[in-house]
Amino acid sequence: MNIRESELPGIGCKFELITRNNEKLVIVIHDDGRRELYHFDSENEESISSISFNDSEARKIAAIIGGMVYKPQALEKIEMAFEGLVIEWFKVEAGSAAINNTIVDLEIRNKYNVTVIAILKKNMKKFFNPGPDTIIEAGDKLVLSGERHELSQLIKSVLSYGGD
Repeated sequence: MNIRESELPGIGCKFELITRNNEKLVIVIHDDGRRELYHFDSENEESISSISFNDSEARKIAAIIGGMVYKPQALEKIEMAFEGLVIEWFKVEAGSAAINNTIVDLEIRNKYNVTVIAILKKNMKKFFNPGPDTIIEAGDKLVLSGERHELSQLIKSVLSYGGD
């Protein structure tokens, strides 16, 4: 993640974050303790959503995001119940090998022994149990099932930027 900080004289401080998926978030921390968050469209330089928090709210949100409020259930317990089966969500990164290919073209099931359970498209359209001819696009959120090492191999090789 790339983070750029700049002073806003008389206002506070601005942090601009660019994620590895090229998503942009701007956080403005006002001298009076208010925080404003702006989420930008990756294709345009326009803010698509914003929210403001007072100091107390911002600290509570930070604790939630930082994992201090809720600790996810241990994955080992879930894996034992399903004998190694893991279900994971992954957002297809821009520039990955998967883009504009079908599930069958990528040999997700045959080569990686992974099943695509569902796809959530950028336009929020949902595909449950997508067929082999379903095309994968940048920004699609895939719900995948398989063993941990197989999921990791698929994500690294096909779904992440810079994969095979």
